[in-house]
Amino acid sequence: MATKVTVPLLGEGVEEVILSRWLKQEGDLVEEMEPLVEVNTDKVDTEIPAPVAGTLLKIVVAEAGATVPVGAVLAWIGEAGEAIPQDDQEEEQPLETTPAPPTRAQAKAVPEVAAPLAGESAAPRGFISPVVARIAAEHGIDLSKVKGTGRGGRITKKDILAYIEGAPESRTPVSRVPAQKRSLPHVTPDTLARDTLTPGTVIPHTAVRRRIAEHMVMSKRTSPHVLTVMEADLSSVIAHRQANKEVFARDGIKLTFTPYFLQAIVAGLKAYPMVNASWSTEGVMLHREINLGMATSLGEEGLIVPVIKRADALSLLGMARAVNDLAARARAHQLQPDEVRGGTFTLTNHGVSGSLFAFPVINQPQCGILGVGAIQKRAVVVSDARGNDAIAIRPMAYLSFVFDHRILDGAQADWFLQKVKDTLENWGSSPA
Repeated sequence: MATKVTVPLLGEGVEEVILSRWLKQEGDLVEEMEPLVEVNTDKVDTEIPAPVAGTLLKIVVAEAGATVPVGAVLAWIGEAGEAIPQDDQEEEQPLETTPAPPTRAQAKAVPEVAAPLAGESAAPRGFISPVVARIAAEHGIDLSKVKGTGRGGRITKKDILAYIEGAPESRTPVSRVPAQKRSLPHVTPDTLARDTLTPGTVIPHTAVRRRIAEHMVMSKRTSPHVLTVMEADLSSVIAHRQANKEVFARDGIKLTFTPYFLQAIVAGLKAYPMVNASWSTEGVMLHREINLGMATSLGEEGLIVPVIKRADALSLLGMARAVNDLAARARAHQLQPDEVRGGTFTLTNHGVSGSLFAFPVINQPQCGILGVGAIQKRAVVVSDARGNDAIAIRPMAYLSFVFDHRILDGAQADWFLQKVKDTLENWGSSPA
């Protein structure tokens, strides 16, 4: 009997997913637990495996970018030629979904195939696989001119390669916005320069960018954001890092500044638990665990916030190991859905791109977010033990704390930020 393939629960609170791409097509043989389809949730790509071995009889939700609720039927697997139960087939019609922009996986695996131009023939018969679509896009081929030998007139990879080999070399490409104009492969100052983008070009939103936009707007509407800024002397942190980089490297750990900032946040949250909290209609909910999110850039795809669970139990070495691991897997798109959930406070190290200070948006439903600016040598006034003042050159960084004014008042926010500042400035007395 045919077996349903449904959207599984991919994490606590996950109610829907965005379909990225099918890894198998109708008629393909699949093994049990073989990756079948890729979906995206909370900016994390996840493969859904086949629950049984057999033939992929029918794909119910085929449109890449479609939003599908947990529990919905995605496909049917059974014996070749087996009929899908009629009652179920009628009930499980493709969902009426609003097409979403291409995700990361789509941009790489399923390039757009432009609609036929005026005078061109209609779309070809049969299903067009992502591989065929990509080859057609790369060579500017009008698929209506390619004869399909697959089931139902479907154009196979073999068909289109044969067409390319036998067709004239001179071929007029299908008119479309160039791929490099649809997305930004590598966001750098040069990428965004005026000579790299054509005025009037519309760059479609990716699924990640749309999720970021929705979350940012929701956050600003949800809580009153207030910013407080302090300046920290990072001389002690820099000295400690310089003295321990090689020691950490022996354990395969790259010691960056991020673990120091996270450890300082832990100290601040322990001293002022009200900051490690969330607003609710019943009252302010204090979190039992300290789970720190760290904003991680994904280049043109936006950013993601992997979460270090129970960060208060980690040493500097353990924190550095967690930072290395999560950042690497985030950029390789290998995070699990639960690894971007459950954060109670967030760090954004915007200084890596040269920013001095910022006004970050709170990662709801958290109480606050701390931004760390670029470390710069500046002339500052310092005092010795006798109270004598002098001008010295010190490595300084601005700490920007944005907090939910429903939970914290200005004084409480400043007490927390002062604790973070003191921890960083007096790192020599902190355990490594």
